Amino acid sequence: MKKFFSLTLAMALMIFFTACGSSAQNSENKTAAQATSSTAAENKSTAESADAAKKILVVFFSRTGEEYSVGNITKGNTHIVADFIAENLGAKTFEIKPVNPYPDNYNDCTELAKKEQQERARPAIANKIDNFDSYDVIYLGYPVWWSDMPMIIYTFLESYNFSGKTIIPFCTSASEHFIGKEEIQQYANGATVLDGLGIQGKRCQDDPASVKRDVDNWLKKNNG
Repeated sequence: MKKFFSLTLAMALMIFFTACGSSAQNSENKTAAQATSSTAAENKSTAESADAAKKILVVFFSRTGEEYSVGNITKGNTHIVADFIAENLGAKTFEIKPVNPYPDNYNDCTELAKKEQQERARPAIANKIDNFDSYDVIYLGYPVWWSDMPMIIYTFLESYNFSGKTIIPFCTSASEHFIGKEEIQQYANGATVLDGLGIQGKRCQDDPASVKRDVDNWLKKNNG
């Protein structure tokens, strides 16, 4: 009987210590998993904080007056897109204003734009960005004139030091086609230029809700 009791006690102790060892191992595994999860969460939070810390400015040139497809407009097509971008990102905007405003008459404006392009003119800008060096990301918007950016955009690109900055362009035109990335890369010395967004200008006046959806989707794709 005594021998049986001793054997039973030994087996019970063996089961107890085996269970304790298993529990300790499980606890260690759980702690390690929690630490890994916590580290991943911290890394993600750090990355998101770094992105959020980037200072963004939405810069645009836009024209009002007579438009061939929609009549007279009081808010330019590119201006509308710029405001959608700024609203989505919580960013400030800066409108490029020429010293000599472009004509309200559509034909007169197109003729002047063509002349400036042929002469590779650099129309003067009336205003200046305060604390430009403090911005990390520049969203740059413009209409497409004669299959190119307006010459005043070249003035802008040559007026600032873009070293270390990211430029994300967007444009409005008669189609959804985007142009300008290569030109911006050439003239914005030191900048990283990302792929841009093209929006049909007419839609900005006739169906701004659809333009906003396209802008929001584009920004979501760019920013993950």
